[in-house]
Amino acid sequence: MRVLVGGGTGFIGTALTQLLKARGHEVTLISRKPGPDRITWDELTTSGLPRCDAAVNLAGENILNPLRRWNAAFQKEVLSSRLETTQTLAGAIAKAPQPPQAWVLVTGVAYYQPSLTAEYDEDSPGGDFDFFSNLVTKWEAAARLPGDSTRQVVVRSGVVLGRGGGAIGHMLLPFRLGLGGPIGSGHQFFPWIHIRDLAGILAHALETSHVQGILNGVAPTSSTTNAEFARALGAALGRPAFIPLPSAVVQAVFGQERAVMLLEGQKVVPRRTLAAGYQYSFPELGAALKEVIA
Repeated sequence: MRVLVGGGTGFIGTALTQLLKARGHEVTLISRKPGPDRITWDELTTSGLPRCDAAVNLAGENILNPLRRWNAAFQKEVLSSRLETTQTLAGAIAKAPQPPQAWVLVTGVAYYQPSLTAEYDEDSPGGDFDFFSNLVTKWEAAARLPGDSTRQVVVRSGVVLGRGGGAIGHMLLPFRLGLGGPIGSGHQFFPWIHIRDLAGILAHALETSHVQGILNGVAPTSSTTNAEFARALGAALGRPAFIPLPSAVVQAVFGQERAVMLLEGQKVVPRRTLAAGYQYSFPELGAALKEVIA
């Protein structure tokens, strides 16, 4: 297939591009900067959709960038980097004389309300209780296409674990120094997925003609708490992991609204992802972490 990938130069995009090429597909990236095998977002707007069999959007500013203050300007950037790219790509697909067979968007499990007791699958309600859940609702709405000539899939991703990027990049140093531990109470759920499985789910969604609608992009062992994750990461590194990161520190660094993403969590199960026939490479946390830090 010829696959067009928005935001393909990032952490997830790089993994997906490598996997698709390994499976014999051609990949064109949409990026802010021109280059080989790329088009820019401006070119997409002015010239329309290039010939392709499938399109994916992964574009979006990193919400948990600790170097950025959580203020109105950054919130606007977080929104526009997701909504505008998604609207642009969905608009180009809708106008294309030969639309692609599949259109896949990656959003997040922030759609589901944090809870210490509830369990969420793809049909669970959500999307209407804070900045991030509303963002996911608007983002998924921006992707919707009229008619049914193109298969539409949304993957709601958990915390992505992989080498060279994602959440683990910020955690490794304190853990290696023996200063790691749970965040806040540690009781909150920690829905995670290995980068290879997130790329695998996306490739499966692109290649499998019966897959459509919402898929949860989380590992099937979704009952991991933050404290269990900290212990598993410490064990993988051969380091103790019992120094908690107090809630007040997290709130001071990230701001109260954004700190919720780290201090609270959801128990999310990939019921439809498994039913769609996807087989996980890293269903268990221990093996996933060993691969990441190997």
